Amino acid sequence: MKGIYPAQASDFDAITVLWEASVRATHHFLSDADIVSLRPQVRDQYLPMVELRVYRDEKGAIQGFLGVAEHRLEMLFVHPEACGKGIGKQLLHYAIDKMGVTEVDVNEQNPQALGFYQSQGFSVIGRSPLDGQGNPFPLIHLRLVR
Repeated sequence: MKGIYPAQASDFDAITVLWEASVRATHHFLSDADIVSLRPQVRDQYLPMVELRVYRDEKGAIQGFLGVAEHRLEMLFVHPEACGKGIGKQLLHYAIDKMGVTEVDVNEQNPQALGFYQSQGFSVIGRSPLDGQGNPFPLIHLRLVR
């Protein structure tokens, strides 16, 4: 059972719980109110808009997920307790090799994510002062260099 699989709509609740745990562990620039207001948007709007894959452990539990739209990695999150085990790299390389991902945006205030993508072959190609929702959370735009 361990591996990467297409997500089902029935996985959305578990994915949303994982998303929130990951965001709370890594996105320290977001307030509790930001996270609470984003949660239903992630669950009901963002997840259905992307091609989703989940990483399941040997017990079938979701330990990470990714979402892709038009060759862009729109989301990649790993449960905080599963970080450092190579799940993020496996998901990213799956997205590159099987889903054609060539671009990703990261929050400027999340230097750990920026370093991760740069270590995997992505280079900075630009910056936006606002995030996709128009909030003052600058985005760094990256493209895969091969």
